[in-house]
Amino acid sequence: MHLWVVRHGESSGNVARDAAHAAGAARIDIPERDVDVPLSTLGHRQGDALGRWFASLPEAERPELALASPYRRAVETAEAIRAAGGLAPDAPALLVDERLREKEFGILDRLTRIGIEQLHPEQADLRRDLGKFYHRPPGGESWCDVVLRLRSALDTVALHHDGRRILIVAHQVVVLCLRYLLEEMTEAEILAVDAEGDVANCGVTEYVFSPDAGPDGGLALIRYNFVAPLEVQGTPVTSETDADAVAQ
Repeated sequence: MHLWVVRHGESSGNVARDAAHAAGAARIDIPERDVDVPLSTLGHRQGDALGRWFASLPEAERPELALASPYRRAVETAEAIRAAGGLAPDAPALLVDERLREKEFGILDRLTRIGIEQLHPEQADLRRDLGKFYHRPPGGESWCDVVLRLRSALDTVALHHDGRRILIVAHQVVVLCLRYLLEEMTEAEILAVDAEGDVANCGVTEYVFSPDAGPDGGLALIRYNFVAPLEVQGTPVTSETDADAVAQ
């Protein structure tokens, strides 16, 4: 009936990526696996601010269930939202679903654009030829691969949680690919949305069931990349791509 899709708060990987680009470095200096990258101090503040915004809604309008990517930064964001009172009082424990994980980058993992051009120029050329929607780096995923697993995740949500208010906390490419699916977009349409700018950390994409959306009704987009919850709380808005996401 109601769906919110949220990108995680700023992570330490976002900060490391900015430092690598500022230095003109080929590699992004992150000690953890991508799955283990935590929120930055600001990222925790963003998650708390978003949680307080959800908490300001009447209890009957808050998310009844939260699902998250297994990546630490997404789980920490979902936990911050719950800790701030952002979920319905009887909401069950967080459901972690690996199908909501970040896009996998394979051999391009932790490389800046400079690094990709220097170390894997053939992949840079192939990406230009195929486009980001279809390019799959060795050992990694294309956007189409992400879409495939998200189709399965949405089917599960529809089967087990139909009629509920759902919060999903995930990653930039996941947010965009969910828009592609839910709004039945074309490749050109979703890439045009992507070209407008990054999804903000803790930016909210919101859908509500509408009887006018399709022959049997469906989810209609209410707002995209909504950051007012952070601004109201005086929390800085950030929109850096993830540390591995320069190849997105």
